[in-house]
Amino acid sequence: MKGIILSGGSGSRLYPLTLATSKQLLSVYDKPMIYYPLCTLMSANIKDILLITTKEDKKNFQKLLGNGSQWGISISYKTQDKPNGIAEAFIIGKDFIGKDHVALILGDNIFNGIDFSVEEIQQFENQNGAKVFVYEVPDPERYGVAEIKKGNVISIVEKPKKPKSNFAITGLYFYDNNVIKYALSLKPSKRNELEISDINKIYLSKKQLSVKELGSGVVWLDAGTFISLLQSSQYIQTLQDRQNTLIGSPEEIAYLKNFIQKKDLKKIIMKYSKNAYGRYLSKLINK
Repeated sequence: MKGIILSGGSGSRLYPLTLATSKQLLSVYDKPMIYYPLCTLMSANIKDILLITTKEDKKNFQKLLGNGSQWGISISYKTQDKPNGIAEAFIIGKDFIGKDHVALILGDNIFNGIDFSVEEIQQFENQNGAKVFVYEVPDPERYGVAEIKKGNVISIVEKPKKPKSNFAITGLYFYDNNVIKYALSLKPSKRNELEISDINKIYLSKKQLSVKELGSGVVWLDAGTFISLLQSSQYIQTLQDRQNTLIGSPEEIAYLKNFIQKKDLKKIIMKYSKNAYGRYLSKLINK
């Protein structure tokens, strides 16, 4: 399965912070925001990744992430001329996806505690359909909401006035290869965008939409506003300090998953030898 990170848009909710840089290049505590969705894909053993961003921000992402080889993965880049909707990612990335299944994650979504088993990923790759990841929230009217009965999605409503459940659809999605033709068939919504909810409704109509409820051991954060950006940084700081760990470190995930070897990690550590990030990575080698 391949992966796409959607990191386009103007980030207008974070002006003036994002007037000169991409939202996903802002820091969430001690790491760039983009590290967190990247790590989510890597934790699902996805090593072939496409990052979609704006023409203006592409060079900065390339400077930060390169081609991914330092982490034993491949990162390529495409641009989205203007924010035409999340579902456009599959049209922009159709050649990258090829004949494979694909995971899509939004560049401002931070997950911690998701457990992807090898069996779960392999099972999905061997079947047709889509999977959405839902999270119980106190204010579902702000999100796309899934009504779920006996583990099955019954309906999907975007920002409902009277939600039928508290399960928000997060910015992480798994799709089979049919998602390309479904995206190409979409018509723009009233806000002139190709909506991801319309993609999900196509799968739902074909009874091919499965759901994974993210339980109490998982944290989902959308770092797209001033408050949520601050809260995300505070959460990461608190958890890292209390548990003496790193959240959203591509180096650690790459090493633990054997994407890179000890000698590769040692080269990376040399760049961070004067800070806590490097000292933590050094401990991995000595375990």
